[in-house]
Amino acid sequence: MMPDQVAARCALVLETNNLRGGADAEAKAGTSLQRLVALLAKQKLPLTALAQVVVTHDGLSPATCEAVSKLAGRPVDFVRIDAATGYYDAKNVGFEATDAQRCTHVVFADADCLPDDDWLLQMLLPFTWSDAPAVVAGRTSYAANVVGTALTTIDFMYFPNADHAGATSNFYANNVAFRRDVFEQHSYQALDGVYRAHCQVLGMRLKAAGVPIHYAARAHTEHRLPDTRAEALKLRWMRGQDTYSLTPHLLRSYVSPRWQWLAKSGPIGPLAVLFTRLGFSVKALNHQDLPPLRGLRWLAGVALILGFSAVDMLGAFARGIGWHTTGSTNADAQALSYHRP
Repeated sequence: MMPDQVAARCALVLETNNLRGGADAEAKAGTSLQRLVALLAKQKLPLTALAQVVVTHDGLSPATCEAVSKLAGRPVDFVRIDAATGYYDAKNVGFEATDAQRCTHVVFADADCLPDDDWLLQMLLPFTWSDAPAVVAGRTSYAANVVGTALTTIDFMYFPNADHAGATSNFYANNVAFRRDVFEQHSYQALDGVYRAHCQVLGMRLKAAGVPIHYAARAHTEHRLPDTRAEALKLRWMRGQDTYSLTPHLLRSYVSPRWQWLAKSGPIGPLAVLFTRLGFSVKALNHQDLPPLRGLRWLAGVALILGFSAVDMLGAFARGIGWHTTGSTNADAQALSYHRP
């Protein structure tokens, strides 16, 4: 089977949740979405090759929708959601809007990311194999500068699945493709008090179900960094607090029963997870397919990893002692808009 044959049975689902909030939110979301669609339309495997393109939004104007469709060079299905619909719920809603008769595969991406020009082709290539995987995870990174490289080791690490060659144990929701029946069976589940860890939990569930996730390193997209220091710190704080809710899932998946008590240890378990992650992050520096940092730039990268991790740990500690500042994940956290087109 050729890539264009897979594409002809594939849907692309884009969401705009990361572009919410702030003044002129609709205009900013429209600008970012149009920039992305213009890039996708020029892919080596263009949008016109796909069976369907779906965009979820909570207020794009008819003029913006028309402009996006024109840039795509094809019909686009716009699905209206309300302001309370979270990031992962929006992906589920987008999936539900795909045509089950026409689409055997679904690719998920975010409107604030910048894909390489062969991203879509590389995402779909594994589905052409005779032993095609059910799930393909692309590679996500931040910008290839010192800050972006340091943060990539924290937010976008991939951990090999020892049971399957070329497979990863985790993926990120902005850069992943599923065989339709697999996502239909699993999808993203509600997690109380969690900001953005749902895809990590789904990765653990897939691993437990024996569904390998193929890692396609060449299917690369760049996730944009927050535009201000205040937004960057707020994002780190929320990710740190996420660790509290994610810790029980990690312990059940990767740790022996004798250590399960850490799930109810207040801040101890989450801090243990973050200290472990810190070690992996430092080791991952210059090993994530980004231009390597040398000399003083390497030292700066390590310092940034330590600093960002410290903020995460403060957030996890605060949540562990009962100071839950992200309790309104459907309001404050989900309204975080950290990109300015």
